[in-house]
Amino acid sequence: MLNSIITGTEITTSAFFICTAVSLALGLAAAALSMFKAKSRYSQSYILTLAMLPALVQIVIMMVNGNIGAGVAVAGAFGLIRFRSAPGSAKEIGMVFLATAIGLATGMGYVAIAAVFFAIIAAFSLLLTALGFGAGAAEERELRITIPENLDYEGLFDDLFQKYTRSAELKRVKTASMGTLYELRYQLVLREGVSIKSFLDELRERNGNLSISCGKPVEKAAL
Repeated sequence: MLNSIITGTEITTSAFFICTAVSLALGLAAAALSMFKAKSRYSQSYILTLAMLPALVQIVIMMVNGNIGAGVAVAGAFGLIRFRSAPGSAKEIGMVFLATAIGLATGMGYVAIAAVFFAIIAAFSLLLTALGFGAGAAEERELRITIPENLDYEGLFDDLFQKYTRSAELKRVKTASMGTLYELRYQLVLREGVSIKSFLDELRERNGNLSISCGKPVEKAAL
């Protein structure tokens, strides 16, 4: 059942169409899995590429088919394509790896292994999503405050943080507007039932020159 449908170096017409059909079907499934409860906005071009990627990798592997020289050339080409692409979220990178793995399996004729492996990964991913694994606190926020450079920010907001948050950590300080401003970036976990509007209003009352934004932490690529 898990054996390759391609035997030797000859690729039959039936094997080619079976592998391509499985690649396209699993590519669509991988794209749907990537869209499921996505926390960050995705583009249509990314979804279309993800759906086609297994078939594209499959045909490359079929053409190499044991040729070491061609394999080295393909590896170099994949490296160039990687450096010409913009980094995405960790989930997007993971889905690209999944689609590539599917294409490698189908390109070698292991269509059953590709389908079973995708089913395992999809079920595992959906289970962890349903359990909220690694999601962090629902009340977690990223707070950005821009202040004049002559304003001492050390301990400036500690009383408000104690009132409205369970934890507050200054993650980054950088200068802006030719060094005339500081941008402070805090990672907060709000207290249960806290009104974000009241919290931000009190922060603005502390100093009329403050520029404040608060939202969910932005997911970044971690691979």
